[in-house]
Amino acid sequence: MPARHREVLAAQAQGQLTLTKHPDGCLLVFPRPAWEGYREKIAAWPEQAKGWKRIFLGNAMDVEIDGASRVLVSPELRAAAGLTRDVMLLGMGSHFELWDAPRYAAHEAVVMQQGLPDALRDFAF
Repeated sequence: MPARHREVLAAQAQGQLTLTKHPDGCLLVFPRPAWEGYREKIAAWPEQAKGWKRIFLGNAMDVEIDGASRVLVSPELRAAAGLTRDVMLLGMGSHFELWDAPRYAAHEAVVMQQGLPDALRDFAF
């Protein structure tokens, strides 16, 4: 876990995280308190979304940041996200995304080629 996130996660979540699959091919990494809110929302989804409930809830795994600031990712989740040696941890506000670095580079290249979606055409920095 990068140093810039470690202290905040230790204070807000006592180093406890929840990991689960994301449909884009990465892993979602939630501080445990944030995950609890998402878990409740997902559990309340209608019957038509039961397949997605299984993906998000059925694959969720609780982990802790160890003394060396590492997180053990299960073999199942590593395989699902194609995690190899080099990874990217992206801050997304309430959670993180954990990507295999080459997979993220390919994903980002596709997104950049598509340009901004219509919903963001008026967005400016």
